[in-house]
Amino acid sequence: MKVSDAIKTRMTVRQFMDTPVPLETLRELLEIAKRAPSGGNLQPWTVHAITGEALKSLVRDVEEKMKAGVTEEPEYNVYPPDLIEPYRTRRRIVGQQLYDLIGVPRSDTPGKLKQLARNYRFFDAPVGLFFVLHRQMEIGQYADVGMFMENIMLLAREYGLDTCPQEAWARWPQTLKEHLTLSDDEILFCGMALGYKDEDAVINELVSERETLENFVTLHGF
Repeated sequence: MKVSDAIKTRMTVRQFMDTPVPLETLRELLEIAKRAPSGGNLQPWTVHAITGEALKSLVRDVEEKMKAGVTEEPEYNVYPPDLIEPYRTRRRIVGQQLYDLIGVPRSDTPGKLKQLARNYRFFDAPVGLFFVLHRQMEIGQYADVGMFMENIMLLAREYGLDTCPQEAWARWPQTLKEHLTLSDDEILFCGMALGYKDEDAVINELVSERETLENFVTLHGF
């Protein structure tokens, strides 16, 4: 697969098959993805991969806490408070497109929360990945981890796999600290579902819009 094809076919998948991902495939993905660039070659990422009973245990734990009304304080804002335009509108549009696709009306708050909760089942993917940094790391190292994650998402396409990056997991720092045995010096940045896309799921028909070049590129000296 060409890199351009991997980029064009990469999408955020929100319903996976339960087909297992071979351990050797996962190891190959991570082995190649580690060639991602990082400032000063810090390679600031640590990856925790879970499947099987470890994944089911985490899912059960979060579901029980949500049913009991338990919440945890996120360690960072996934989105800036009081998001300005045009970013607020972009977020609103893609969210409404998703709910329209699965038949959840704008006024159906319980329906929206139910869909949000599917994040914490990894959308039924057989593998969950978590990306962790040392607390000393700063914004430059978060960018490094983002490039590492993109390598994984593009390589997944080569192997016939799909992904869903999930910053939603930042809402459960204490629970993840326990399940992943993280130290006090570590911070959970992001999760990712990895598996085989359910081609028949309506929700996977969503293709988010992208701006035209004129709206985000400024040319100098051309």
